[in-house]
Amino acid sequence: MTDVPKHATTDSAAPSTDRDVSVSWKSAETADRPPVRSETDGGLFSRRYVAATAGFSAVMFLTGFAALAVVPTLPTAARDLDGVSLFPLVAGCFVAAGLLGGVLGGHWADRSGARRPLAAGMVLAVVTLLVSAASTSIWQLAAGRFLDGLASGMVAVAINTAIGQAYPDRLRPRVLALMSACWVVPSLVGPPLAGAVAEWWSWRAVFFGLAALTVLPALAVVAVLRGRSWPATPAPSGEGQPRPALLVATAVSVGAAAGQYGVSGWDPRHLLFVVGGFALLVVFAPRLLPPGTWRAARGLPATVLLRGVSSGVFFTLEALVPLLLVTERGVRPVSIGLAFTGAAVAWAASSWVQGRLERRPRHHLVVAGALVLTAAVAVAAVGTLPAVPAVVAASAMTVAAVGMGLLAPSLTVLSLSHAPAGRQGYASSAMQTNQNLGQITVLGVSSALFNACLSAGATGHVGYGAAFVLLLAPCVLAALFATRTRSA
Repeated sequence: MTDVPKHATTDSAAPSTDRDVSVSWKSAETADRPPVRSETDGGLFSRRYVAATAGFSAVMFLTGFAALAVVPTLPTAARDLDGVSLFPLVAGCFVAAGLLGGVLGGHWADRSGARRPLAAGMVLAVVTLLVSAASTSIWQLAAGRFLDGLASGMVAVAINTAIGQAYPDRLRPRVLALMSACWVVPSLVGPPLAGAVAEWWSWRAVFFGLAALTVLPALAVVAVLRGRSWPATPAPSGEGQPRPALLVATAVSVGAAAGQYGVSGWDPRHLLFVVGGFALLVVFAPRLLPPGTWRAARGLPATVLLRGVSSGVFFTLEALVPLLLVTERGVRPVSIGLAFTGAAVAWAASSWVQGRLERRPRHHLVVAGALVLTAAVAVAAVGTLPAVPAVVAASAMTVAAVGMGLLAPSLTVLSLSHAPAGRQGYASSAMQTNQNLGQITVLGVSSALFNACLSAGATGHVGYGAAFVLLLAPCVLAALFATRTRSA
């Protein structure tokens, strides 16, 4: 609520990575039929699943707390390290590395099961917090954020895959709701608590404190996973798609990071980075996605595409709405924080609701979520009018979170329903990759239109309004193509 203004492009991708963890790897038809209950499976906290449920919940809670707590500290850190001009790079490194981490985690999970990439991601998360805390330059802070994005991408994809291997069909939507609920408390207390620590003590204390809080639970999760056996299911010979080369994923991450650095200035050198980064994305990004993604081919390609466009819309709203409230309406930061809290609670509540709609075909929930997201964009556009109270624009974030709580988990369930046998990790990494690409692309295009309006002499209200109206296009696209997420 997650990933530029600092919140949208830094750690929203993680929640974004992480607030909608649910999987299903049966046939796509299974995802659209009422599930057949097995009384012997038990519930999430039955003896059979309690260890996995507790372990995944701990991971998601810590991921959410760390992701949201660092948000208010990054600008202060950049200022203290004399790197304000490079703040876009610090903010964008997390998303860029998430691309690489998602592919690496999916490849690893398909090859040897989900336990190892999940354990490695948790350990790396602790290390990255220490690297950031000890930063002596803005470049070290950027390196820490890049490693953190790498760890978060690995963890998100590994959890998706592990849940697919550990739970039956009927429990996966409920696991999703529980994973989303694990973000509620971090959303409520993480940003204000971290802000208070940074103001009264030091921003370094935030990173060191998070590392201390994470290390013991991380070791506990690794121990729990060692007691479980979730091996990878080998893909039948000749089936599935070849795993994307790690070199391709690296090129995409470098391209995204280069683009983020490029937007920190307008001289020829920065323009060169923008052009180079864009070229890398155009050449290599399609290789990380299922064939047919850009033309919304039925099944996994369409599902991956809609994940990208919907995530891009949501996180662009989370970036521009707070900026509108601060720059044009003079809203206090405390009120902005409450808006983020409301959005987090709305997302979790909506996700809980979809988890109980077991008899509703998943693609219907995708349509419903896309329509609610469209309404949120319209509310944000109306909120740019000077005569309209600022609370209207702020409410757009909460409305959008309701839509994403329905849409995002349903897309995740459907995407892994289409995964070939033994390729749940591939499907998860494709979703994670396009989520991050969607954030980068939609936010970049919207920001470009906003800046173009300002350069033409328009007021800030007009610039924001134009950017929000532009977001209607991907919303309508998601609603129209939702039926393509079903099986042929």
